[in-house]
Amino acid sequence: MYHWRIATELGNRRVPPPAEARSLLRFITCGSVDDGKSTLIGRLLHDTGSVPDDQLARLSADSRRWGTQGSAIDYALLLDGLSAEREQGITIDVAYRYFATPRRTFIVADTPGHRQYTRNMASGASTADLAVLLVDAQKGVLTQTRRHALIVSMLGVRHLVLAVNKMDLVGYDQRVFKPIVAEFETFAARLGFASIACIPMAAKSGENVAGETAAMPWYAGPTLLEYLEQVEAREAVDSLPLRLPVQLVSRPSPHFRGYAGTIAAGTLRVGMAVRILPVGNAARIARIVTADGDLPEAVAGQAVTVVLDEDIDVSRGDMIADALQPATVADTLDASVLWVADAPLDTERSYLLKAGTATVPARVEAPRQGTDVETGSLVVMTSLAKNEVGKVRVHLDGKLAFDTYARSRGTGGFILIDRLSNETAAIGLVEKIVALPEPAAAPGEAWPALTGESSWRSLAKAFCWRALGSLGTMVLALALTHDRALAAVIGGGEVLTKIAVFYLHERVWARVSFGLTHDRRGEWTRSATVAHRPRMG
Repeated sequence: MYHWRIATELGNRRVPPPAEARSLLRFITCGSVDDGKSTLIGRLLHDTGSVPDDQLARLSADSRRWGTQGSAIDYALLLDGLSAEREQGITIDVAYRYFATPRRTFIVADTPGHRQYTRNMASGASTADLAVLLVDAQKGVLTQTRRHALIVSMLGVRHLVLAVNKMDLVGYDQRVFKPIVAEFETFAARLGFASIACIPMAAKSGENVAGETAAMPWYAGPTLLEYLEQVEAREAVDSLPLRLPVQLVSRPSPHFRGYAGTIAAGTLRVGMAVRILPVGNAARIARIVTADGDLPEAVAGQAVTVVLDEDIDVSRGDMIADALQPATVADTLDASVLWVADAPLDTERSYLLKAGTATVPARVEAPRQGTDVETGSLVVMTSLAKNEVGKVRVHLDGKLAFDTYARSRGTGGFILIDRLSNETAAIGLVEKIVALPEPAAAPGEAWPALTGESSWRSLAKAFCWRALGSLGTMVLALALTHDRALAAVIGGGEVLTKIAVFYLHERVWARVSFGLTHDRRGEWTRSATVAHRPRMG
């Protein structure tokens, strides 16, 4: 098989690492319709020995009935399992497949190329480390090619393979390959990819997929599989601050209360100081419970149940975060959104915003600007229609904890849901978390509670209060003593004494939280948060 030869000949011919040392790479195939995405993955699965014999026999029979390759095996049918996909010869849903070589394991997502299924493609790209963008050598770079490149860049995929497919249909001509590469690289220059590898191939026959070919002697680079085995594209999420969205409160008995979820970023350790967001309560990790027993620590991607050392209020939708580097709590966001609903953005409507395990109502302002799919440049935009990308401000009906998407893909993204149809309306990426406004007066209060008061403000208040009040003392002293100098000393002494007393009184109360409705960051205190916490989905 091809992959055994590649594994032993790769690099400096080192022995492949043992199975337990294999790294994992998540990637997607994307591009315009009929560029050969499903065929490419099917060929990879076949050439790496990942298709069982009984499935190969069934594939042969399905190819005669549904295939588009005549009597030859149609490898796309390994991915296109829906009846509608086979009848129309297209990909509609995202299909995930697993395969492995002695060097690395892979999870690949085959995504649709039709414009109407862009939301499915974006869903597959949201968890990918790398994108394989296919281009039909006969058609060149199309609008959908650019759109998919823009979307994967927007979703934080930093490594891309430009797979120029169907080179067999253009006579393996380098003069066809080079202009396609030049055009795409010009477009992609502003998208911020860390690396772009350009590989000519013929997926149907497997040339430059898992095995080399003599048909293109002018290409001296790696095959696709060789490149996928070598590239280091995974995001180092373990080194980020801890983020654990709470998915479930586990209460199997009166003696156990745990909070279950999948770690989105960072490393969780027993004894670690954490904050429960958005409220901000502090605690420490007492236990990390898994199906295989307790752990001393867990990392991003692991599903765990944590037990805290404090009996505090934690609900689904809350986030357990590193106490020293917590996420930012806010109710207003500036974000880039890919609009995927058939109906355009309606700024008068309320949508549901889902971030991690939390769901709150939200309203979206009209976009300030958007991205031109043809050029990748920013343009003026005042509305959002299907498959358009724009920059908007989002207002939430409750506070949630976020990171920017550039910092953490796991806690910087969200989706907007149509409240009537329950369909995804948009995919959003947090670009900026807008500072919380100054606390407003609570209902029934004439003025909001003031906290975090500066010493200069306290002194000014004391002077205003006593300077006016002491005028009466000076008048009374003058009437009794008939001595202006003595009256001034008596009045002045009272002013200075009372200013000092009032100042000290204000400084003490500025540090007492009793009776306040907002804390010093403008966030609700514990009692107010519980009363006003939005319902979580």
